[in-house]
Order: sequence, then structure tokens, then C-alpha cells
Amino acid sequence: MTALADMIVQRIRATGPMTIADYMELCLMHPRHGYYATRDPFGRDGDFVTAPEMSQIFGEMCGLALAQAWLDQGAPSPFTLSELGPGRGTLMNDMRRAIQAAPGARDAAQIALVERSPYLRQRQRETLGPVLHVDDVTQLPEQPLFLVANEFFDALPIRQFQRVETGWAERVIGLDDAGLRFGLAPAVDLPRSGNIGDVIEDCAAATAIMTTLARRIARHGGAAIIIDYGGWNGVGDTFQAVRGHRPENPLANPGDADLTAHVDFAPLAAAAFRAGVQVSRPIHQGDWLLSLGAEARARKLEAAGDRGAMSALARLTHADEMGHLFKAMAIWPKGAPAVPGFDVLGQHADNA
Repeated sequence: MTALADMIVQRIRATGPMTIADYMELCLMHPRHGYYATRDPFGRDGDFVTAPEMSQIFGEMCGLALAQAWLDQGAPSPFTLSELGPGRGTLMNDMRRAIQAAPGARDAAQIALVERSPYLRQRQRETLGPVLHVDDVTQLPEQPLFLVANEFFDALPIRQFQRVETGWAERVIGLDDAGLRFGLAPAVDLPRSGNIGDVIEDCAAATAIMTTLARRIARHGGAAIIIDYGGWNGVGDTFQAVRGHRPENPLANPGDADLTAHVDFAPLAAAAFRAGVQVSRPIHQGDWLLSLGAEARARKLEAAGDRGAMSALARLTHADEMGHLFKAMAIWPKGAPAVPGFDVLGQHADNA
């Protein structure tokens, strides 16, 4: 049993079953034993590989899209160039290099990273040099904001509710003789229909963050690009753990495995609409990257000696790789041109 598992067991014995959201928060961000607080989980030697670690193409396309959005909005200066959950800083490093295609953008950009992990903050400084770090999006500077969140929302704590005969019962984590186990709390009424056995997931943190970002962009200008795996108004249990590039029971090794859930883009879009910005239709990551010229960039890199450029492009864009599993959605101020590669969703999130 891990040290964190023992702490969780003692807490459940003292106060009763805990929500999945509380469990995820402890497992991922406990200051001494949390997954992100204690290690670098990225790359082949870690537990998973993200798109920026596969190829510089991914970050360059993100940077070019934001640079064009910046130009389309009149090149405000200064502006915040930000990333949520920046990992090692690889994506931001590639974006920072790519925005030089827009005259004046590099000098106007002030980098701000939203990162709670002291360990990862140090890795980001090693990659990027001195940058502004903040704990959450409310601390970002009050100025135009151009932001990317890649595989950030999937790691936010979720709650799960299962449909039973008497309503919706929250799935919680308790104990049995073998250790941690899932159970159900007493049923409650929720304004949601469903069949017996259906599981729905709620991520209050995600909608709160999206609301803050959208209000900031509506007020000061900017754009945000959200890239993650998920869908629209999803139903089902998507809570999962990965360790050593393999899936495992989320309750097996608290603090030693990455915990995530699929992102539901529908409530994110609805929150952004309510906050007063324009929202794009979610599209496949592969389609978005290709629309920005990712294939031409890969061929240029290959010609320059990068033998893995085309295979990396395939992993990022093919339907049977990351291309369809991951979706991309953008927000920008009403009245401004759309972020490159995105189409307007409509006046209401229900239209998607």
C-alpha cells in the first residue's frame, strides 16, 4: 500500500466514503504524495506521452493559430501568452518560437503558466527560463489573453452519479476487506433523464475555469484553444488510470498513477456562451492540425533531416491514432474573426 493509500484509508475510516473528486484531488495534487507533485510523468520513461512531446509540429501549429488570432484582433500589446498544465514546458517553448512569425508578437508576449506542482514548475523553468507561474486562472494578468490547454481538463476532479430506481446515486469510494472500493451514496434528484445503470460525470472545476477564461477574453480580448479527449454530452464511466503506459484500476495505486476522465465539451461551451464569448464547434484534432498546414510542416522537417516527422504527424492526425480521439475547441471575443481552423458553433451550445 502506498503512503497516500494509507492516508486515504484512515480518512475514510474517520469520516466515511469520499467522492471521486476528493480522491482525484488527493491522488494528483497532495503536496507530498500527489502524482504531479512528485514526478515527471511524461515521455517514454514516464507513464504517458502527450502531443507536444511527439513533435514540435503540434506546438508550432498552436502558436501560429494564436499568433494569427492576435493579429486579427489588432495586435494588442502587451498580451499574456499562457498555457494550463504546461508539463515540461515543451508546448510553450514551441509556441513561443512559432509566434515570431507575427511581427512584434514575441516582444509583446508575457508568458504566464498555470501550474500548481512545484516539481513541474522547476522543469518548466529549465525549459523556458524565468516565467510567471500562477496557481489558477484567476491570477492571470488583466490584459488580452491568448491561451492553450492541452490535456488539462481531463485531469480535473469529477463526480459520478449512477441512475438507480429512486434517482441518481453518487459513486463514492469506501472500504471493504480488500481495501478501497466503489460504492453508492443515497440517491438524490437531478434534472437529468437516464436509464437504470447509466453513469454521468460532472466536473464543476472545468466549468468554473472556462467561465473565468471566457470572461477575461470577453473583457480584454484574446483566444483560448482547448484540446483534449472527450465528446459532447457524454454518458458512461470514463474514470481511468494509467501507469507505465498501461491502464490499471484507478484505486490500485493512489498517488502512483495518472487519473483522468473524458472531457465533456458541452458544458464547457455552455459556460463560455454564458460568459459572453463566441465558441467554436469541437472538431477532431487531426482535422484542425491539417487545416493549419501540419503536413507541409512535417515534410519540411523531414527534408531537413527529421526522419520521424511524418510518423509523428500520423500519430497526431490519423483517425486510428490521436487524430479523432482528441477534440479541439476555441473561444474568442464576439465580433472578432474566428481562431484559425475553427468554425462558429452557433448562438446556443445546444446547436452542436
